[in-house]
Amino acid sequence: MAIPQLTPEQIRTWTLEQKDRWWLENVWRGDMPQLTWRSALTGMFLGGMLSLTNLYVGAKTGWTLGVGITSVILAFALFKALAKLRLTSEFTILENNCMQSIATAAGYMTAPLISSLAAYMMVTGEVIPMPVTVAWMVAVSVLGVLFAFPLKRRFINDEQHPFPEGRAAGIVMDALHSSGAREGLFKARVLVGAGALSALAKLMQSQPIMEKLDLARLTIPEYLDEWIHERWGALQVRGVDLRELTVRLDTDFVMMAAGGLMGIRVGVSLLVGAVVNYLILVPWAIQAGIIQGTAGTDGVLHYGFRTITAWALWGGVAMMTTASLLAFFSKPQILVSAFRGMFRRRPTGNDVLAHIELPMWVFAAGIPIVGFAVVWIGHAFFGVKWWLGALAIPLVFVFTLIAVHSTALTSITPTGAMGKLTQLTYGLLDPGNIKSNLMTAGITAEVASNASNLLMDIKPGYMLGAKPRQQAIGHVLGILAGALVSVPVFYAVFLRGGPSELVQEQYPMPAATIWKAVAEALTQGLDQLPVSARWAALAGAVLGIVLEGVRIATRGRFVLSPVGLGLATVIPFNTCLTMFLGSFFFWLAGRVVHRPDHPAHRLLVQNQEPICGGVIAGGALMGIAVILVENFVLAR
Repeated sequence: MAIPQLTPEQIRTWTLEQKDRWWLENVWRGDMPQLTWRSALTGMFLGGMLSLTNLYVGAKTGWTLGVGITSVILAFALFKALAKLRLTSEFTILENNCMQSIATAAGYMTAPLISSLAAYMMVTGEVIPMPVTVAWMVAVSVLGVLFAFPLKRRFINDEQHPFPEGRAAGIVMDALHSSGAREGLFKARVLVGAGALSALAKLMQSQPIMEKLDLARLTIPEYLDEWIHERWGALQVRGVDLRELTVRLDTDFVMMAAGGLMGIRVGVSLLVGAVVNYLILVPWAIQAGIIQGTAGTDGVLHYGFRTITAWALWGGVAMMTTASLLAFFSKPQILVSAFRGMFRRRPTGNDVLAHIELPMWVFAAGIPIVGFAVVWIGHAFFGVKWWLGALAIPLVFVFTLIAVHSTALTSITPTGAMGKLTQLTYGLLDPGNIKSNLMTAGITAEVASNASNLLMDIKPGYMLGAKPRQQAIGHVLGILAGALVSVPVFYAVFLRGGPSELVQEQYPMPAATIWKAVAEALTQGLDQLPVSARWAALAGAVLGIVLEGVRIATRGRFVLSPVGLGLATVIPFNTCLTMFLGSFFFWLAGRVVHRPDHPAHRLLVQNQEPICGGVIAGGALMGIAVILVENFVLAR
């Protein structure tokens, strides 16, 4: 069923009251069930589980992925099956939308765990008490909700911005609930099947568990290159074993699926960056004595990922920083229009949506109260000065306006650029205080990105005629679910060896590594770095500007992403290769299979997202379960 929408002429000429009245008469679904007990509990359960997939993927890549469409398909199939068994009625389209709002809010709120909070613990060497982490993440996320909903009236109701990813979720829900069950159930079978196979493969990669099950002979090896080294001896570059450089082929299907979602441009950039870093620059640095190895009991020098990254990250971080900032400031119209709308006079009239929108008094009272809670927690537990914490709140408003405008037009939230800008701001305001740099910048960057991503989830609710007030409550429920599930698992899985063991070859924590590196550079000065690292940072900064400039000049046709190239310096080679293979597989499928009616096209092209989403969810959840079983059950 076609979703009603205004014409460009109507968007440009109608007043906000006319647009709201049109929406109320043509789109709003009245009292159709939306925030029900089952939609709330389903959203909180799926959101809590899927927040762990973001934790897993974020620990490996530094990125978090949207879980909205995955949760929509799962919930649709679940209640379709229960309805067939006459155990309950089918999910309404608005219940599904509210459920995905809850689930997505749970997924987004995990970001600080793999970025600013992890970086803080790495810098201080102290584990933040778990209740403090939960309180901080909930407060920061709720503040994002309070900043997001007042902007809804401008960016969604009035200016009708596309929010492409949110629009896609709305179209998927409309198709599932209006075109019959056949296509929706097929998507669900694809997603669940891919998740089950991925979970089984991850389980079979665990040597201890397979031995316990007396199935050791069926264990899937973590790496596929051991037989090459056994047959032909250790393969080397400049006298360094390739395994020491992380140059290996692994069986991490989750990262293949992540590469499939990220696309061929990012995949190629990661591979090129990994080849240049791990096969050219790092072997040269080892041979020149810049990177020092540690002698093992076998008398051989060992390097490993952490030792390599300590030097290699500076060129990559500088490249990502300059490229992100150039991309951010290369579109001044976004910056200007973000603020222009705030000061434009609008015709006064009746608020026809007052009975379903969240009242303005909630924001007027909520932002100061929750903002004070954030500032107090920052001062009491992280040593942030009162005035710096207080300054973060108005800065949140500024950065949220900019971030929301970017997300509204492109679905790209410039979190990386905002994080670096806020770190630079606080580096100037409170020089030398690395803890303050991380936590105050964390407030502004995390709240702004959270608000932007949540507005993207409000968009499908507007398209489908949902009650905004109930979506706001749903977001808060999702935040609570995400915090209560993801924080304890993060502590059990990633902090079991303390902050010094957060960065590992298997889980490199690239986002936290970048936050830490930028904070150290701003508070300690670049003169504290080795000379070679300073030259690497300069070269990376210049290259980031050049490559991003070429991308802008060619209007995005340039194949390499400087952010992807730089990211390859803080992710192991094997992960970069695996993500490239995933992106290449789906790119090739789209090129080879052209006919929409071909079974392969239906499976691999039309259902690429359910396949990747299923593989990521199944493999990531099983991966975390395997770590818990190996360390808390089999280790006894």
